Amino acid sequence: MSELAEHQPQASADLIDGKAFAARVRGEVATGAADFAAANGRQPGLAVVLVGSDAASQVYVRTKVRQAAEAGISSFPHLLEAGTTQAQLLALIATLNADERVDGILVQLPLPGTLDESAVIEAIDPAKDVDGFHPVNVGRLSAGQPSLVPCTPLGCLLLLQDRLGDLSGLKAVVVGRSNIVGKPMGQLLLNANCTVTTVHSRSRNLVAECRQADILVVAVGRPGMIGPEHIKPGATVLDVGINRVEDRAGQSMLVGDVDFAGASAVAGALTPVPGGIGPMTVACLLRNTLTAARLRTAAQSAQP
Repeated sequence: MSELAEHQPQASADLIDGKAFAARVRGEVATGAADFAAANGRQPGLAVVLVGSDAASQVYVRTKVRQAAEAGISSFPHLLEAGTTQAQLLALIATLNADERVDGILVQLPLPGTLDESAVIEAIDPAKDVDGFHPVNVGRLSAGQPSLVPCTPLGCLLLLQDRLGDLSGLKAVVVGRSNIVGKPMGQLLLNANCTVTTVHSRSRNLVAECRQADILVVAVGRPGMIGPEHIKPGATVLDVGINRVEDRAGQSMLVGDVDFAGASAVAGALTPVPGGIGPMTVACLLRNTLTAARLRTAAQSAQP
């Protein structure tokens, strides 16, 4: 039994250990990054931009920088004050776009309210958009063309393919329609030949819609919103939600959007929170950085 399983309640559902799978992905990236460095005389490079002093974001950025170094990826962190102006941030992005050492640019979201997130995202070179949020990459994903894909949905897809193999013909329901998770998740599943339904706050008969799903992906940011009544027996359930709540003793704890105890009695497989989707997001960021480095180098070699 894995360390992760020992710390979860007894359940009938199989636990999908995202932490262990993410370690495998990072190992594959490290091998690829070493090959890239040997062939090109430099490591793949990732620039991470953080505006402000949000504690959670600072921890997340430190994790990204540390794991990048462990995978053989050069990191270029830029920690900016909360008072950074739109013009200053756009000027930095222009500099990073032109920096040949940088293959990927990630601007940590959310930004302070004085900054225009859409304009910042659109300023990033699509070839360096390792978050997969640029409209060019969104369009390519929608058209089924090769693109840089948002990290969390990509991590979900890799976990599903690892567990289920070919997803063709499976009924998938995505709960949530955000640009970061819900919409790209639905598109990835559609591209994998699933039959896809997206449900959200205005959907009718949520329970009935969810109970049709062979694959249920939940990303709404509401603790315990999805209970056992929403889940088709034997379904594979991915819980993307990360919510900080207090337990009965007043202690802070992380929970997902899925009622873990209730869902475990019905689902065939389930991701825990923490230790499920979260680790896959950073692993896929590193994977995207290596992909971007390879694509950029190939494009430069093809130039006359």
